[in-house]
Amino acid sequence: MKQVPIFTDEVAQAGGWHGQALACAFAHRGWQAHMVALDQCHISILHQQVTVQIPGLSQPFPVAFVRGVAAGSTQQIITRLNILHTLQRQGVKVYNHANAIERTVDKSFTSQCLAEAGLATPNTWVCEHRATAHALIQSASDAGKRLIIKPLFGSQGKGVRLIDPQQSWPLPQDPFVDGVFYLQEKIETGKYQHDYRVFVIGQQVFAVMKRQGQGWLHNVACGAQCVPCHEPDVAELGLKAALAIGIDYAGVDIMRDQHGQCWVIEVNSIPAWRGLQSITPQDIALALVDDLLQWA
Repeated sequence: MKQVPIFTDEVAQAGGWHGQALACAFAHRGWQAHMVALDQCHISILHQQVTVQIPGLSQPFPVAFVRGVAAGSTQQIITRLNILHTLQRQGVKVYNHANAIERTVDKSFTSQCLAEAGLATPNTWVCEHRATAHALIQSASDAGKRLIIKPLFGSQGKGVRLIDPQQSWPLPQDPFVDGVFYLQEKIETGKYQHDYRVFVIGQQVFAVMKRQGQGWLHNVACGAQCVPCHEPDVAELGLKAALAIGIDYAGVDIMRDQHGQCWVIEVNSIPAWRGLQSITPQDIALALVDDLLQWA
């Protein structure tokens, strides 16, 4: 049976829910999935030959699936992404490819790509100095705007907070910040107390859901409720965002402001889909596997 590595940060959990869903889908197509963490792999350069050593996997493989890149130091993250780059240079179809992961894991890079593509995305500022950040907060407050601070690297709503400019020291000092202040203007949603997740596979919109949480955050990981969505402007903007990033598959987060305009908030290159699967009749994991295996 042909083998395919699934790079995951949940090896101890046998790949977690998503890894197991992918393993079942691969098995359905006659492939055996091999769960492995990128930090378990290493690069060898012997006699001018470069190879990627993957524990438990010796036979050549034409495709690989990235389900997770574990957090680490800058050097560790660079090393893990270099493994993906090396595989790509050697002809392996890595899904999602390393360039797309680099563009999306850094929210600042994502924001720049979206803006340069002419897509509506919130006003954003990125700086390292606390005094600069405080000045930006004050300027926004004077203009009647509210700002949100997010981790530059992060997911599932962790570390995302609404800034209160009335506090003498409104900016946090914690691991989520890590020396960089990524500030975004809050989209005032009015009656639209929800957001959207557009799931794109192979340059096509596969499914769209509306998410509604208890507060102003609507992540499924934070308890948001999911319902199907059939709003054409949301799907169209989600697809444009994925194309602007240049990505194999993506989860695009969109909000609608109080005037009805849609804004791209984020593009996820390793998106979860458990909530979306609960309201979608098609097998999402199988759709992802089929899209990847066309390259095998």
